[in-house]
Amino acid sequence: MPRVCAISGKRTASGRQYTRRGKAKYLGGVGRKVTGKTKRTFKPNLHKVRALVDGKVVRMLVSAKCISKGMVQKPLKRTYKPEVEVAK
Repeated sequence: MPRVCAISGKRTASGRQYTRRGKAKYLGGVGRKVTGKTKRTFKPNLHKVRALVDGKVVRMLVSAKCISKGMVQKPLKRTYKPEVEVAK
């Protein structure tokens, strides 16, 4: 199962982590110097969610940003049985 958001399409991205030394100029130093660059991955914050899709409950991987924006419609927690009338 790939690490991809089912709604927004967010996926693992690659980048670099910079290691720096020194004191910033605005704090009175001579400036920050880069001493190392390491490859790294940025992974999306995915959650396994039960969502309503075309009237059916489906489990899907969705990013936390999509959930907080309200892009996912969650099903009711419980289905209640209809009340049965008692004949007197």
